[in-house]
Amino acid sequence: MSQYKIFETERLILKPVSEEDAKFILELFNTPKWIAYIGDRNVKTIGDAKNYIREKMLPQLHSLGYSNYILTQKEDSSKIGTCGLYDREGLDGIDIGFAFLPQYEKKGVAYESANKLKHIGFSEIGLTRINAITRKDNMSSQKLLKKLGMIPEGTTNLPNDEVEWLLFKIEKEQFIAQESQ
Repeated sequence: MSQYKIFETERLILKPVSEEDAKFILELFNTPKWIAYIGDRNVKTIGDAKNYIREKMLPQLHSLGYSNYILTQKEDSSKIGTCGLYDREGLDGIDIGFAFLPQYEKKGVAYESANKLKHIGFSEIGLTRINAITRKDNMSSQKLLKKLGMIPEGTTNLPNDEVEWLLFKIEKEQFIAQESQ
């Protein structure tokens, strides 16, 4: 049994990533939208995926107790995407991010999972701010971030990355105010 929490929503199970998820990570990281909007992580084999999980995802999970979550549908146990809270180099604070296999987009699961992690971040983890970054041309992501109550805050650049990202944020006080409405 994992020492890390597993979360549930109405339709999903959010389980911390493990090396057992390498086949799924390989598939997800090579979808056209992942490459276009997140970037090519040069994960081309199951071995590459295991290394990426081990070197990029698990260290944060071990140090902070949260990181990237594999999203599984309750109805059929299909792995459909990821959502996570990330301590991303170059950003002040924690960043929320999400990605889905193409066949599971536009079904409300991105909002369902990200909203759950937003609540966990503020209510259980004790975050005071959550950031999000997205490409300027990723209108679906921007729409979702606004639906989550996040506010555009300009642009940012990450270390060793030439992309200028749109930066969104939500403060805990804004979250509390939204929840009381």
